[in-house]
Amino acid sequence: MNEAGKSVWPGPKGLIPVTSGKAEDANVYNRTYLDNIHVEMRVIDSTEPELGTELFGERFSSPIMMPAFSHLNKVGEDGKRPMVQYALAAKELQLMNWVGMEEDADYAEIAATGARTVRIIKPFRDRAVILEQIDFAVRHKAIAVGIDIDHVPGKDGKYDIVDGIPMGPVTREDLRAFVAASPVPFVAKGVLSVQDAVKAKEAGCAAIVVSHHHGRVPFGIAPLQILPHIREALEGSSVKIFVDCSMDSGYDAYKALALGADAVSVGRGILSPLLKEGTEGVKNKVLKMNEELAELMMYTGVKNTCEFDSTVLYF
Repeated sequence: MNEAGKSVWPGPKGLIPVTSGKAEDANVYNRTYLDNIHVEMRVIDSTEPELGTELFGERFSSPIMMPAFSHLNKVGEDGKRPMVQYALAAKELQLMNWVGMEEDADYAEIAATGARTVRIIKPFRDRAVILEQIDFAVRHKAIAVGIDIDHVPGKDGKYDIVDGIPMGPVTREDLRAFVAASPVPFVAKGVLSVQDAVKAKEAGCAAIVVSHHHGRVPFGIAPLQILPHIREALEGSSVKIFVDCSMDSGYDAYKALALGADAVSVGRGILSPLLKEGTEGVKNKVLKMNEELAELMMYTGVKNTCEFDSTVLYF
């Protein structure tokens, strides 16, 4: 604790410096940050842990979730669509599924798998498109919808353009309007500061995703650096805190959960098995992650996903 009585979260020492501001360097930094967090052992009275997790009022088998991939729903050589394949894995494993930017027809195909899916929508300049996509997702039984707030800026210092479609700003008033338009929980994805987390809460968002979109912001901090500060700022609220970026093992997931996340998305970690083996590859990867998560929970006396304790971590 510092003199003001606030928690102090020092970062790991000896991190590889990020010198270029490029996404690849940000990912190296993020990976190094994760790997420099170490764990003490608390095994007396430890028992086999329960991974079940409640999110948006529904029960899932694990706090590990599918990612909000975009533009992967192309037919491969075997006739399979990758985004449908990982949705099927989510359905079979009873995990929460996420989908990024896709046409309505593609989203409908993914939703038809029966996976409980969150649809993340880009911050289109044309607000009518956002509202239409919210409505379409809700009609296709989305568990939640949300918006990629980190796609507001483009690389030229102007509003972003994605697939030729112009993006626009996202104000607190915009978020309030989107929340009001959605009968299901609304998520702000791409939060990397206490300020944005608090603004999302004040706008009525049910959840945020702490993320730098794998290095989208030049010289971006690691999501786990800001996570405990966000957890502290949102203490006492009902806002769910999700995390992504570099969640490649159950050990990574454990560290994020111990620092305050309610659940984590695994993205690039499933990409290779997804493209090589489809649904089975994703299932095998996530099942291995569940084993690693349960292993570390058992080594530290964590009996369920409501009992994580950040004091087990060393930086």
